[in-house]
Amino acid sequence: MNAPVRTAVQRRRGVRREQLSDEVAAHLRAEIMTGVLRPGTFIRLDETAAALGVSITPVREALRTLRGEGMVQLEPHRGHVVVPLSRTDVEDIFWLQATIARELAATTTERITDAEIDELERLNAELAAAVDRHDPEEISATEFAFHRAFNHASGRIKLAWFLLHVARYLPALIYSTDPRWGHEAVESHRRLIDALRRRDTRTAVELNGGQFTDGAQRLIARLDEIGMWD
Repeated sequence: MNAPVRTAVQRRRGVRREQLSDEVAAHLRAEIMTGVLRPGTFIRLDETAAALGVSITPVREALRTLRGEGMVQLEPHRGHVVVPLSRTDVEDIFWLQATIARELAATTTERITDAEIDELERLNAELAAAVDRHDPEEISATEFAFHRAFNHASGRIKLAWFLLHVARYLPALIYSTDPRWGHEAVESHRRLIDALRRRDTRTAVELNGGQFTDGAQRLIARLDEIGMWD
């Protein structure tokens, strides 16, 4: 999983230090959430910087961010270590996302305009094309754009902001690299768009929250498969 991040960093030599730190944090967060970095693993500044093709500074800042999120802790004279991640932790993260997503869906269904629904349809067509091309990075970007547009249509900007920040814990690449998930996501979006055109709040709420229930099940199955909690 190092390659996609390393390539992105190398493509963007002029990126701001703060943004580079965010990218490193996102990479490490995904590796923790997917069990690549197991609880008890020490994350070494120099080794991580070399692996990602960056300097030590953005790695240090990324680890500070992850400390604030409770994903790593600093042990004196030893460095940063990954903290335990339980099955309940994963379930709680996705439960919170699903709860916010359902609330946003209820408001979006009432407030969204026909033009905004048309934009969602366009974005879903882009997602379908990316799935057909088997392009994980484009799939992740387009999926994000679809839900950003959906949430923005609610007009509840602060609530959408909270969902955005909780969604950082969602390791996008384990979904976008799964062709079956991609096709199911496109179909789910089509059903959501149909519900919006009918102003069917109940169905929209169910579909928008259900994506996180499905995401939790897929991630937990992956962590079970690799023996995360054995």
